[in-house]
Amino acid sequence: MDPQQLKGALSAGLLSFPVTHFDAGFEFDRAGYEAHVGWLGGFDAAVLFAAGGTGEFFSLTPTEVPEVVRAAKAAAGATPIVSGCGYGTRIAVEIARGAEAAGADGILLLPPYLMTAEQAGLYAHVKAVCDAVGIGVIVYNRDNAVLSADTIARLCDACPNLVGFKDGHGQVDLVLEITRRMGDRLAYIGGMPTHEAFAAPYFAAGVTTYSSAVFNFVPELAQRFYRALRGGDTATTDALLRDFYYPLLAIRNRGKGYAVSIIKAGLAVMGRSAGPVRPPLTDLKPEEMAQLRDLLARHTA
Repeated sequence: MDPQQLKGALSAGLLSFPVTHFDAGFEFDRAGYEAHVGWLGGFDAAVLFAAGGTGEFFSLTPTEVPEVVRAAKAAAGATPIVSGCGYGTRIAVEIARGAEAAGADGILLLPPYLMTAEQAGLYAHVKAVCDAVGIGVIVYNRDNAVLSADTIARLCDACPNLVGFKDGHGQVDLVLEITRRMGDRLAYIGGMPTHEAFAAPYFAAGVTTYSSAVFNFVPELAQRFYRALRGGDTATTDALLRDFYYPLLAIRNRGKGYAVSIIKAGLAVMGRSAGPVRPPLTDLKPEEMAQLRDLLARHTA
């Protein structure tokens, strides 16, 4: 898939990040992962992101990322696969090239490790990754890597394969400036944790799609919310936020790192276990699992 085709796919519908399956010893469970990606492929995700944030990219080694990508490509059928990428610039370039060789249709560039950098450094970092591959690249504004509108504009001029902007920072005025300034040059993706809670203001800012983590375990519900959002059905979105998403957030907010842990917990409740999260993350406590089980019982009967 060339970069412009990826851009079109990113804008075509709901996106999601499959969790990465691990066995009891925290090794990659390829068979379980392939079965999960194949199952998700039946629920009309426009693009799936392998080894992304929900896929515990931060816990994978640079050699494991291409392995996860290969497994996703083997199971996804016609659904495009975008690979997570990150850390320092040289490591990110290595991961990006490995993912491209493994068949990834694009790269999602997560923030670099630890350090906060000036805009000039972030520009050089993103450009180096774009220059290293021929596939499309999506830049992720989040945490210590928040690019200004000027930097995004410079990168768009310098990097034809930069095709997407994803925001997990939550500064909607900056998102609005970027979408208005860059127009249809980029595909725009919402990337706040449990983004459904933020989807309405982002939609008003021109961000018409997002990545849904809960798609992993309640794909029909996730698609129902997305269709209602796109169709202006606020009665449905408000009801789902009140009855499902806000109670889910209350459980998620009980522990640090639970934005990932609660997704694997949801799969376990639904009888589709993906195994444990890798340290330093921790799994939900028994009482939290019970709360999640009760919530899902009310919405999946």
